[in-house]
Amino acid sequence: MEWSLKKYEELKLSELYELLKLRASVFVVEQDCPYLDLDGKDSLATHILGYQRNKLVAYSRVFRPGSFEKKHARIGRIVVQKKSRRKGLGIELVHKSIAFCKEHFGNQTIKISAQAYLKNFYNQCGFIEKGETYLEDGIPHFAMYLNHTP
Repeated sequence: MEWSLKKYEELKLSELYELLKLRASVFVVEQDCPYLDLDGKDSLATHILGYQRNKLVAYSRVFRPGSFEKKHARIGRIVVQKKSRRKGLGIELVHKSIAFCKEHFGNQTIKISAQAYLKNFYNQCGFIEKGETYLEDGIPHFAMYLNHTP
């Protein structure tokens, strides 16, 4: 697995195309959830791209505190290509994302908006849910935090 971390302006056009294609293939097509993925926030994020044999198979975007959330660092659009799942890539991706946050933002609380069916997966990564389940684009989600002190 090869990892690449890039700011928006560092992304090649082909990389941007591939990450948008991966996000759409999972979040729109696979999950049958028509929503506007292009939310105007990609330019604020650092993009974590995971490649196997030069093919993008894992991705997340990370926001510094204050750019997306007022108080917290934020990890979003956490995605692994369907045929690459159940091989530990999701855990590796989340750990890479957390490590980036800790390295660049210190011991800040990290927030994610997790699909409810993935709650146990994110619990294994150290995240703890807080609050009630809510619908985001018609899919049940939890707000989850790492290093959160209520």
